[in-house]
Amino acid sequence: MHIPSSDTKDIDVLTFADAMISTNDSYDKVKWLYVPDFYSEYRYILGTRGKKPLICIGINPSTAEPDHLDNTLKSVERIAHANGYDSFIMFNVYAQRATNPDDMEMECNEHLHSENMKAFEYVLGLSKAPAVWAAWGNIIEKRSYLRACVQSMIELGEKYNAAWYSAGKISKKGHPHHPLYLRKDTPLDSFDISNYIDHLS
Repeated sequence: MHIPSSDTKDIDVLTFADAMISTNDSYDKVKWLYVPDFYSEYRYILGTRGKKPLICIGINPSTAEPDHLDNTLKSVERIAHANGYDSFIMFNVYAQRATNPDDMEMECNEHLHSENMKAFEYVLGLSKAPAVWAAWGNIIEKRSYLRACVQSMIELGEKYNAAWYSAGKISKKGHPHHPLYLRKDTPLDSFDISNYIDHLS
């Protein structure tokens, strides 16, 4: 699916391959997976390393970093462990860091999206049976290009036989619940991501 690129100045984006080259020694690299490993306008991956990770998908990255998780990521980590996963990976539909989703680019930076999908393929390949938790709430309505970004993720997930889940109550519009304010023992439920995206207006 084509995602229109912005006519405005794009974020200066490191390729995912270059971002994987770690030079930051300020955190435990045995425990954490952090790409890129410095604070920038975007983030591909933040999570812990393990043999059975739960991949949680939000809309866009926060200011969180290794050892400095925000409340959303603390909730993600607790729910991952409660559901039998030994680690979690926080991923996002769009990689631009914006504490307020209203600050996201009005149009998709196609290069950033492309590199983000390379990062998604990388995390899908970290386990034989990738588990993907859709957890973006109604924030997906903020930008029209986010639907196409999710569609790209669905296609990659099919390649790796990913199983999609949600946690908590589905909204009236069908959106999967955001992790914040969920009980720490909230179970994961199977989520029909293809049906969801087909009916997303």
